[in-house]
Amino acid sequence: MENKIRRIGILTSGGDAPGMNAAIRAAVRTCAKNGVIAVGIRRGYQGLIHADVLEMTARTVNGITHRGGTVLYTARSEDFMSEAGQHRAAQTCRYLGLDAVICIGGDGTFRGALALSRQGVNVMGIPATIDNDIGCSHYTIGFDTAANTAVEAIDRLADTMQSHERVSVVEVMGRHAGHLAVYVGLAVGATSIIIPEFPYSFERDVIEKIREGRMHDKHHHLIIVAEGVGKCDEICKRIADETGLEARVSIIGYIQRGGSPTARDRDMAARMGHFAVEQLLKGERNQVICYRDSRIVPTPIEEALQMEKNLDAYMYRVAGDIGI
Repeated sequence: MENKIRRIGILTSGGDAPGMNAAIRAAVRTCAKNGVIAVGIRRGYQGLIHADVLEMTARTVNGITHRGGTVLYTARSEDFMSEAGQHRAAQTCRYLGLDAVICIGGDGTFRGALALSRQGVNVMGIPATIDNDIGCSHYTIGFDTAANTAVEAIDRLADTMQSHERVSVVEVMGRHAGHLAVYVGLAVGATSIIIPEFPYSFERDVIEKIREGRMHDKHHHLIIVAEGVGKCDEICKRIADETGLEARVSIIGYIQRGGSPTARDRDMAARMGHFAVEQLLKGERNQVICYRDSRIVPTPIEEALQMEKNLDAYMYRVAGDIGI
């Protein structure tokens, strides 16, 4: 009976991602079904340090699945970066009687969870980031929604750019990874995709492709640039100087992080939230809930943080081959 789970804390940390609320709802309702008290921790690890919490029931999470962002709010915590802050957070867990904490977020969130586990707190991680850059999981909550938001915005942009026969240089989010840029670039038929994972030749990968497109009577050229590369203004200027075409920069920005989550993100979030609670009830501890090979599987958190995710080189090659 000493190991029985009675109270589970739930927090969201780092950048918000569409689908976080669906994960919260699934975890809370799975707790309720099993007679476990769910404790929402507001404002991530900062809120945990200061015991900014509320009890959550099946009714309190009604109607949140379709909402973007996170009802528990999120914040980056300088205090939690220190060992003293981590110790205070662990003490708060004991004060609140939490038997485990489910941490929803990205790489930084999981590093925080690992720090908590080293203070004796049982943790479970759920990957939620639009960047899709978590090495242990093939998919992260929020990626599909962000991609669809970017595609819709670029489709609208393409209409007006084609009317004026301009070159569009569009920056999409993704932090230091190019997964989102490649996925979006392939979906919108980009002329060129510039990402941090692969070196590129401006002459070969941008200018020559624009010239080739013009030879095939293409009137609008779309260059997708990953956030980790940046330099969009410089790219725009070089295109104008070397081709004589008018080029404009568009940075989609934070709208990619907002909006109602897609069916895929809601489904994945619900399954991961449910699975995280079930793992804790089975006595499992200190894991990240991952999606690999079309299955939801647990991975020890220390092992998960050591895993790296390579960009899908085949998808990148396909996008390049059919861009013109």
